[in-house]
Amino acid sequence: MRAWEVRRPGPIGTGPLRSVERPVPRPGPGEVRVRVLACGVCRTDLHLAEGDLAPRRPGTVPGHEVVGVVEERGAGALRFAVGDRIGIAWLRGTCGRCRWCRSGRENLCPGAVFTGWDADGGYAEHAIVPDTYAYRLPPGLGDAEVAPLLCAGIVGYRALRRAELPPGGRLGIYGFGASAHVVAQVAIAQGAVVHVLTRSERARALALELGAASAGAADAAPPEPLDSAVLFAPAGELVPVALRALDRGGTLAVAGIHLSDVPRLVYADELFREKQLRSVTANTRADGDEFLRLAGALGVRPTVSVRPLAEADRVLADLAADRITGAAVLVP
Repeated sequence: MRAWEVRRPGPIGTGPLRSVERPVPRPGPGEVRVRVLACGVCRTDLHLAEGDLAPRRPGTVPGHEVVGVVEERGAGALRFAVGDRIGIAWLRGTCGRCRWCRSGRENLCPGAVFTGWDADGGYAEHAIVPDTYAYRLPPGLGDAEVAPLLCAGIVGYRALRRAELPPGGRLGIYGFGASAHVVAQVAIAQGAVVHVLTRSERARALALELGAASAGAADAAPPEPLDSAVLFAPAGELVPVALRALDRGGTLAVAGIHLSDVPRLVYADELFREKQLRSVTANTRADGDEFLRLAGALGVRPTVSVRPLAEADRVLADLAADRITGAAVLVP
């Protein structure tokens, strides 16, 4: 099968991805193999390729927003039938025994493993997943449309919950890529007033098209104080900017797996009056199930740019250069 692997992490211009031919994998006990129909391109894939996210194994196939059709089941994998369309997401396995797993916080499991980091992902024609960590997908969405929901959507939804947006509240979104443009749709559909702050003029235009109340530069002040904010851009210098934009008692959630260094915070300006700063770590399967049901009910529709799998290296280069509006999706 055709696949892409991270050959040698480094700047995307140095060619860290390599196109290879591999044998079609066989599922083990409790696993299913899917024929990949689409795989969303996530900024985490770029972090892995460039080395911001340290590789956990050599030659990993990136990609963790995978839509595929079950074509073979391993022993005991009875949750899905051959021919079912399912989704493969970032969280791939947890121990099920630690205090985090037992308390419904499996995203914090010290033994958690992840698709496209600990195991091969969806930048390939076939992929393997434990069936207990795969998702049933909402009807009515095409393969390319549903793919970004499997990480950009799920993890973005967890970030929105971590930001504790009150009903009808004022939400600031910093950065407006794949995850942010999905979260904006959810928040607006639920009655929030959304202000988008991003450096991309094309992303600002998309934000307004999707119903944002305003769209300005990333370091600008929103037109009103915010109840909550989510930082999607991997830019630590925006943390104090977003904290200053919060109203009293507001919460900022940082959604990325990688963030550049945060500058010194001035307590009186940026944290006083019970403002909160929170991080977001992956997601639980319950988050994924809840979000996918909600996305189907609210009619969330990602803006996607479909590209052939053969162009995976160029797509990551476009992502690094902010040439992608919405989400990019690879199709074998």
